[in-house]
Amino acid sequence: MKALLWFVLVVAVAFNVTTSFAFDGVQQVLVSVGSGIVVIGSAVGLFLRRTRRP
Repeated sequence: MKALLWFVLVVAVAFNVTTSFAFDGVQQVLVSVGSGIVVIGSAVGLFLRRTRRP
């Protein structure tokens, strides 16, 4: 599960960076917000699944 979350995080960040070059205006904002939500969701998932060390 962690590997999948890491993969989604990396792909979503890369997608978010490339959208600034591919789109403009409202379309760029909407796509960026959508991929940003995916980035935040996967980061939260990774944070909640971390192993705690004593």
